Amino acid sequence: MAKTAIFLAKGFEEIEALTVVDLLRRAGIEITTASITDNKQVTGSHNITVEADALLSDIKFDETDMIILPGGMPGTINLDACEPLKAQIRAFADAGKKLAAICAAPRVFGKMGILNGKKATCYPGNEEFLQGADPQTDEVVKDGNFITSRGMGTAIPFGLAIIEDFQGKEAADDMAKKIIFRQ
Repeated sequence: MAKTAIFLAKGFEEIEALTVVDLLRRAGIEITTASITDNKQVTGSHNITVEADALLSDIKFDETDMIILPGGMPGTINLDACEPLKAQIRAFADAGKKLAAICAAPRVFGKMGILNGKKATCYPGNEEFLQGADPQTDEVVKDGNFITSRGMGTAIPFGLAIIEDFQGKEAADDMAKKIIFRQ
């Protein structure tokens, strides 16, 4: 079974994080919510507090197949300031392992210089941070081991793209039908 982890920072966009968690769990893809702070309770950008499954320090990255970053402000800035997380993102990029980010969060990848030569998308106005990337305006962009998406309104397509990446188009299409998405 595929193992993924989504990282929550104070000020994360709740819809972008929890929609992905919900969809992946429905699909049978293991996803761990991980707080980048020293507390499992993390408050999102709209004052919704969730309890993460784990702390960043608990994640076994060698057993993780994908790192996922939700956007939101100041969540994205807080993710970008988390050096232990960025060290793992760098290791994943260097190893060609899967990385996904939505909304403003692709800028974390861009500022690290790991999107060089890749097509990527992000929340409008954050394109300047996609250093070395070819910015796109599609809802979801997959290029190699990267999946990026634009924002809260694209959280379902983003989650479905992750499902497709692990389980194939038929599984993603089946999930879309099950949740009555764009019928």
